[in-house]
Amino acid sequence: MALLELKNITRRFGSLEAVKDVSLSIEAGEFFTLLGPSGCGKTTILRMIAGFDAPDEGDILLDGQSLAGVPPEQRPLHTVFQSYALFPHMTVAGNVAFPLEMAGKSAVESRRRVGEALALVHLSDKAGSFPHELSGGQKQRVALARGLVNQPRLLLLDEPLGALDAKLRQEMQVELIALQREVGITFVFVTHAQQEALALSHRIAVMRAGRIEQLDEPVKLYTQPSNRFVADFIGKINLIDVEVTGASKVQLHLSAPGLGPIEATDARPIRAGERGAFALRPELIRVFGKREAADLKNRFEGRVKELLYVGDVTLYKIELANGFVLEALMANAAPGRAKVHEVGDPVAVCWRHDAGVFLRD
Repeated sequence: MALLELKNITRRFGSLEAVKDVSLSIEAGEFFTLLGPSGCGKTTILRMIAGFDAPDEGDILLDGQSLAGVPPEQRPLHTVFQSYALFPHMTVAGNVAFPLEMAGKSAVESRRRVGEALALVHLSDKAGSFPHELSGGQKQRVALARGLVNQPRLLLLDEPLGALDAKLRQEMQVELIALQREVGITFVFVTHAQQEALALSHRIAVMRAGRIEQLDEPVKLYTQPSNRFVADFIGKINLIDVEVTGASKVQLHLSAPGLGPIEATDARPIRAGERGAFALRPELIRVFGKREAADLKNRFEGRVKELLYVGDVTLYKIELANGFVLEALMANAAPGRAKVHEVGDPVAVCWRHDAGVFLRD
């Protein structure tokens, strides 16, 4: 039995359906992420799990028992917010101890649990400090310690890293993964940041307009998106309009208007005449000088329209003969050599026959 089950939940605000007939199951010990753009319904789902809001239809079950009518303070879970929500007049230890005091734990047990929680987040030396004396990352770790001190069945995290700068955010991602693995508590994480979701999660539910578009492991979401929205929302991707001209076993023959034939692979039953998009990640495209050889079936000529140097890689925008612009990522491996090609250079773009995925319209 799954630890948490959402069964056909719907939430309306007036005429707006913020969440539409959503069902999913979350396993014990899982790091599960709700990912999507602002307004897609992910935070509304988190609020319903927490008990701050209630579904108009459907049910939420924890360990097989309905949470309907159970107030937030009686649910065995805790929510960590982006704003930290720390009490400024309390020390770090006082903030972490607060849930234990509300639960009526003894002073002896509270001290023990607070000590354990602060050790988990590497803040034992800050027990006597006040929130204004801490960095953003330290405040976030205090909020996490407070969330874990009561040993909840679920820890709900609502954009908890959103207020941190890029470098600190990345460091906290690593700490979150290690922390979740160590405590073994189920994390339900809400974010709009795709890379963050891919880095942290065991599984991800990609949401749009109140519905789940795809629920899968990060690698499958990235390499096998189910539709254009998921493909475009998760990382950079090239989407080329195509028509199927033939299919046999795993081979797929496509035609792109004004560009020509594209060879691909797909084990699904697909028929000639179907239309859709060919989704191709930039890092799977190789860029050669126009006269350089490439023993790849998919090869098209173009010209470097733009380039963006970002340290370890350079992003090239290649304009093909039909005017379509492909994005390609190339590693900057050679010492002292940032750019392999310059703007205006004639080039050939190539990719393997199994590099992309066909998405039905």
